[in-house]
Amino acid sequence: MPWCQRPSHQPVRAAIAFLIAAVVGGPVAPGAASAEDLVAFVVDGQSVPKPLTGTPGDPVAGAKASVNRGGGNCLACHVLPIANQPFQGDVGPDLRGVGARLNEGELRLRVINAKLVNPESVMPAFYKADGFLMPRKDLAGKPILTAQEVEDVVAYLASLKE
Repeated sequence: MPWCQRPSHQPVRAAIAFLIAAVVGGPVAPGAASAEDLVAFVVDGQSVPKPLTGTPGDPVAGAKASVNRGGGNCLACHVLPIANQPFQGDVGPDLRGVGARLNEGELRLRVINAKLVNPESVMPAFYKADGFLMPRKDLAGKPILTAQEVEDVVAYLASLKE
């Protein structure tokens, strides 16, 4: 059992979740979505099978969003196959080869809101605008990622086959 799933580490998980919520993101891009702009999506089991946008995700843009310490910030908790990025996290699952383990719909749901898959996940919801305990002032009422950024991150993660 990974250390972060052991019952004795509940306080540690809570502290990590607080820290992630406090530091995730960065200045919101001009034109970032607000609560009113969120695209409706349908969860089908453990998947959101339909993309949030009509524009296919761009894996290059998704890789940039994933390593952006002021955006997706995946590296705070996960390992990605990016050699020039130091200080990769080990709280969440290793994302090397995740595209071979999960399909795009499964990846999309986890990026949108991992708590819909695992209610005890410490991963923040990247595509919701309310219900956060202490959102950063610049993110209040806004998702961390836009619908297109979600699709870009999904395209990048889906490309990680090995």
